[in-house]
Amino acid sequence: MALWNRPLFRRMHPYTDLMRLDKPIGSWLLFWPSAWSLAFTPPVSLPLLALFATGAVVMRGAGCTINDLWDQRIDALVERTRKRPLPAGRLSTRQAVVFLGAQLSVGLVILLQLNWTSVAVGAASLLPVALYPLMKRVTYWPQFVLGLTFNWGVLLGWTAQTGTLQLPVVLPLYLAGISWTMLYDTIYALQDIKDDLQVGVKSTAIRFGGNVKRWLCGFAAVSISSFVVAGMQQGMSLFYYAGIAGAAVHMTWQIYTLRPHNVADCLSKFKSNRWLGAIVFAGILLDAAIPYEIAHLVSFRPFL
Repeated sequence: MALWNRPLFRRMHPYTDLMRLDKPIGSWLLFWPSAWSLAFTPPVSLPLLALFATGAVVMRGAGCTINDLWDQRIDALVERTRKRPLPAGRLSTRQAVVFLGAQLSVGLVILLQLNWTSVAVGAASLLPVALYPLMKRVTYWPQFVLGLTFNWGVLLGWTAQTGTLQLPVVLPLYLAGISWTMLYDTIYALQDIKDDLQVGVKSTAIRFGGNVKRWLCGFAAVSISSFVVAGMQQGMSLFYYAGIAGAAVHMTWQIYTLRPHNVADCLSKFKSNRWLGAIVFAGILLDAAIPYEIAHLVSFRPFL
């Protein structure tokens, strides 16, 4: 800590804050969908997992930078965000743009380690990344666009591992992730309802109002059902479904115990989703680790 507080490193603090390195939950939530996809097609590649983990940190930082460039005027009006580097004046817009270029360059280097199909899929992700901050100005459903963005790793992980997109499996897995994101980011947005209403920012939390828990139940149902469909299409065993059952229990706990008007509770529930992603990943890994002869005895074959 003493080293980190020396003058040279103190100059880095606004940049690390812009990337939210002190708040790693976003990197976890970006990483898990790609990890699921990589593990869905064993053998699991540790080098690819490490590459995607690094990419999650870098691209989450780039996404935060884009978001803050779009939102710096709004952030200055919101209590939770007014101390971010741009609205607080710790960085200029020009410095943030240059830093964004550096982050995207590192992301490109990581992407170029993959096959060309994955390079094309990864490049396409920049569109929803750039559009998400704009969506909260024009629709009450920006969480859907965030879901498209944060779960792009499902597509990218699959192509990185196989070179193709097996759509009957990939699409339900992608939908499971999107619905999960809509659940946890709606919970996250509950923190800012008062400020968002004042500055004109839209969210699903505002749209759902007093019915928010019913909608969260719907997102949970779609997510779990989609995980099941993806597993059936891939012929996964009961070991996988044990992980999905664990995820269902976790979602149920989040919704049942959620206190929508308690900011601290909403943040705590949001952060707990890093463990939900890990539960799903553990189920997929367990399925891959069990010998085929044993796992096959307790597997559901595709019927769709």
